[in-house]
Order: sequence, then C-alpha cells, then structure tokens
Amino acid sequence: METVYDWVTVGIFAGLLVLFLQRSTGDEPPQDSLVSYLIAGVGCMIANQLGNKGIEDKSMLFHALGVGLILVTVGYIWKVLKPFPVAKDK
Repeated sequence: METVYDWVTVGIFAGLLVLFLQRSTGDEPPQDSLVSYLIAGVGCMIANQLGNKGIEDKSMLFHALGVGLILVTVGYIWKVLKPFPVAKDK
C-alpha cells in the first residue's frame, strides 16, 4: 500500500466485499450475480495496475487510464449493483 491508487482501489474493493456480504446474508434473495462483483473487482485491479505504471513511468497516459477506469468502475457499481437502492413508494 504505497500509492494513492492502492488505497483508492482497495477501498472500493472493501466496499464491494461489504456490499456482497450484506446482500448474501439478508432475508431477500440476492438481486445480482457473483459475476457482477467479479467485473467490478477486475476493474479495480486493472485501474490499480495502470495507475501504478503511470507513477513508475511518469506517464500521464497511464494516470489518465487509471483514473478513468476507477471512475468507470465506480459508475458500474452505482448503476449495476445499486449499493444505495431508491426507496419505493407504498
């Protein structure tokens, strides 16, 4: 855990783990599949590698790709996994 990319991606991944555990132990059947979490986890991994490569090579291209993939991964989590579901009107 040396770079900001390490901290950010591990933080996102930890949030994914908490979301998965919360949904897997709830009373309702899970509304998402394990593959959805795998895609988000792989997004974190690749973004971390790209960002760290940008730091190592001092490459703005890899920094941009790393940050962009972090944003895409967070957007994917927000849209597909819906960590904060909207309350339904009764």
